[in-house]
Amino acid sequence: QVRLVESGGGLVQAGGSLRLSCAASGSISSLDMGWYRQTPGKQRVFLARISSSGYIVYDRSVKGRFTISRDNTQNTVYLQMNNLRPEDTAVYSCGAFGYNLWGQGTQVTVSS
Repeated sequence: QVRLVESGGGLVQAGGSLRLSCAASGSISSLDMGWYRQTPGKQRVFLARISSSGYIVYDRSVKGRFTISRDNTQNTVYLQMNNLRPEDTAVYSCGAFGYNLWGQGTQVTVSS
């Protein structure tokens, strides 16, 4: 079974950037992958999805600021986050679309 591990989170000032990584323990080449975020007491929210063929969909809240990409040779999905805002503060997780397959998440905190 493929496991997902997120990394790259941290504390950043508003307007700054972070790049998150989602490393898989096996091949993800056939999977549609997505990034999500969740704040305490709230449901996980969709941010971006990249299909196995590279087709990308963003939620409007991050479109133009965040970029999802994948490197199947590294079994890794990335989320480049630019112009971060305090409201972006959350735990960011990656998952395989259509599967109950998630990483543990990485904390992103954006200070004002």
